Amino acid sequence: MKIRSLVAAASIGFMFLLVQGLKAEAAELKVLSAIGMQSVLEDLGPKFERATGHKLAISFATAGAAVKRAQGGEAAGVVIATRQGIDGLVKNGKAAADNVTALASAGISVAIRKGAPKPDISSPDALKRTLLAAKSLSYVDPASGGASGIHFVKVLDRLGIANEMKSKTVFPNPKTPAEVGVLVANGEAEIGVHIIVELISVAGIDLVGPLPGDLQNTIVFSAAIMSDVKDASAAKALVNFLRTPEAVSVIKAKGMEPATP
Repeated sequence: MKIRSLVAAASIGFMFLLVQGLKAEAAELKVLSAIGMQSVLEDLGPKFERATGHKLAISFATAGAAVKRAQGGEAAGVVIATRQGIDGLVKNGKAAADNVTALASAGISVAIRKGAPKPDISSPDALKRTLLAAKSLSYVDPASGGASGIHFVKVLDRLGIANEMKSKTVFPNPKTPAEVGVLVANGEAEIGVHIIVELISVAGIDLVGPLPGDLQNTIVFSAAIMSDVKDASAAKALVNFLRTPEAVSVIKAKGMEPATP
């Protein structure tokens, strides 16, 4: 009986030390993320916290704004943004190239109000006719740093209708730059053009399809562990978690493609 008691006491003591050790290793990790990855992180963040004990403090902004904040010296252990923005952080010494990991990619799609007749966007010419015929259009204001808006302005220029569309364009509130789908659902815009991950979950809209042909732009989101990160192990744990099979399933469910290993 004494031996059993000693064994039990030792086991309890071991578990106590283990738990204390885990708590000692747990960290709070600050993350700056593009809004394009918000729905993914809102799903996976709590699961990561439960699995590791680490706590996440995530701030969301457009990809351009997130990178700008990191470039300006805002403290963050991990920055998640477009690959182009991340490359800028590497160039300026804010992150090392071998600490950059591709996570997911997504294309840009066209949306209309639910139940409305689907317009023809099967070719660049068809898209041009559809946009010219539309009463109103919404996409992310390029000035906010949103990747889809920056690209779509180039599409309008390429189609030769940038001036014609200015008076029809309804930009989302600067405080909620990603809510293109909401404007379409509310009837404030007849057509919305935005990254699919931020449209797929919006109630009250239908997806028409992706931008046609070479007008499409695949936006790649990558994670960079910053050079001045306070807890590199926590940062690496998050990036690794975002590449697990569970994370891949969530990424696919959001209409995105997971990055290949």
